[in-house]
Parts: sequence; structure tokens; C-alpha cells
Amino acid sequence: MTTRLYTHPVFLEHLTPPGHPERPDRLRAIERVLDDDSFSALDRVKAPEADEATILYAHPQDFVARVRAAIPESGIVSIDADTSASPKSWQAAVTAIGAANAAVDDVFDGRASNVFVAARPPGHHAEKTTAMGFCLFNTAAIAARYAQKKHQAERVAIVDWDVHHGNGTQDIFWDDPSVLYCSTHQMPLYPGTGAKSETGAGNIVNAPLAPRTGSELFRDAFLSRVLPSIDAFAPDLIIISAGFDAHHRDPLAEINLTEDDFDWATGQLMERAGRHSGNRLVSLLEGGYDLQGLAFSVAAHVGRLMKG
Repeated sequence: MTTRLYTHPVFLEHLTPPGHPERPDRLRAIERVLDDDSFSALDRVKAPEADEATILYAHPQDFVARVRAAIPESGIVSIDADTSASPKSWQAAVTAIGAANAAVDDVFDGRASNVFVAARPPGHHAEKTTAMGFCLFNTAAIAARYAQKKHQAERVAIVDWDVHHGNGTQDIFWDDPSVLYCSTHQMPLYPGTGAKSETGAGNIVNAPLAPRTGSELFRDAFLSRVLPSIDAFAPDLIIISAGFDAHHRDPLAEINLTEDDFDWATGQLMERAGRHSGNRLVSLLEGGYDLQGLAFSVAAHVGRLMKG
């Protein structure tokens, strides 16, 4: 069982305004915790930039052009009230996509059993034609399409345990039964989507959680809704939109999970990847804004990936 890690210094150069929760220190906290000797066997690889044509797998050309035109030559600009861009943001976003696509190659070509991509900006709020929620492009959606186009994957499952609903991923795959999207998230909460009644073409499985929900109800949502859906779908690849802002320390929500819950959920998805997907599992960092909660949760997640 080989676990690969992709990251890149450019991810630190995607700058946000002072006090913004989605900040470079998030990756520094992850880097510190993964420097522990217990992660010495982690296969660390510098993330490559994507072929920019792959962005078009999930977003139309005119939208991509608008995002590129919004990147400033200096300073920080606002894309919307929550989303910012700085001079290196384009390169960071394209490298995040490159890392996700390379991770897909790795698990299909046998270079790794699973991969964790520690990148920013995150992606799951980016809709087909809208950058929002700290996200410019939908990295998970592009990676799913890449798996289908490059490796002839017939079915890809995306499991999103970020505390905020991945409206962008849902938007992109709303009417596409070849991609299963399952999400646990707090509701009500930004962005306001993710009701159980939102089912797309029968491929959207939302499991909203009430504020102050803890481990028991989160695990029940996995056991009763997410995992049975994956078993019925039998995907060729599982992609995790791995946000860690459902941790009880996180300032942006009110779900009370611990790192043990992320360890458990990771193990459950690894078991399904072993059952259906030839162990092929790719995990992409999304949210997580308390540095200690993020670091401990990523350590538990990556540690479980490495254990097999």
C-alpha cells in the first residue's frame, strides 16, 4: 500500500486578505504535522501544473477566460465577497488541478494505491460558470472527468465531507448519472444548497446535518446514506472532497467531529475502494480553518490512508 502526497510551494502564494480564513498558514500547519517521523514512508511528489485544456472538462471557455482576466498583476482583488485572487492564484489553481489529475494517473497506473493532494485554493464551491466560496475552479469535478476521458472510468464517485455543501460539484454533475456525488454537511449553512430533496438524475445524495451534530449522527449518515449509495453505484474511482471544517474546533461551522471521525470515514471509503475500485482513491483538500483541528484531522486521514 503506497500513499502519495502532492503539494507545491506555489500554493502558499495564493494570497487572501488579512484575517481571511482560507490562508497560506493552513498548508504550513499540514506540512508541519506531516513532517513527523510517523509519516516518513509517505511518497512526497511536487505537484505538476495541469494541461489547461483539462479545465474545460468542467467549465466553459468563456468562464475560464474571465477568471484568468481577473488575476491581478499586483495586490489582491475580490472575485466575490468571499473569494480573492492574487498574482500567483492562476498558477496555484492550475497546479492544484495538475496534482489532482496526476493523482488520478497514479492510482490507475499503479504508482500509488491512494493519494492525498494538499493544495489551495479549494474547489468544491466552484460551479460551471461561477467562482465562489474561496474556489476558482472545481478541482474534484475536473479530476473526475479526467478519469473518464483519460482512463475510461465509467463511474466515478465523489464523497464530500466538508462542512459546507459542495454546490459547485452538484451543479456540474446534476444531470450526469456517470458521477455519483455524496455530501455530508451542516444545514442551514453557506451556500444554502444540499437538501435531501436535491437528487439530480438520481446521482446526488445529500445527507444534511443539523448544527451541533456530533460523531454519532455523522457516522449514521455515512452508514445509512453514503456507503449504501457507493455500494449500489460500484465506482471505478473514489474521489474525496476532504474538508476538515466539520471538526469541533473550526470557527466557520457548528459540527462537532473529532479527528477520529475522519480516520473512521477514511477507512470506510478505503474499504469501498477495495471492494469496487481496485483500491483507487484520491483525496483532495477542501476546507478546514482552525489550524490545530486541520493538522490533527489531516494527520488522522493520511495516517489511515497509509495503513491500508
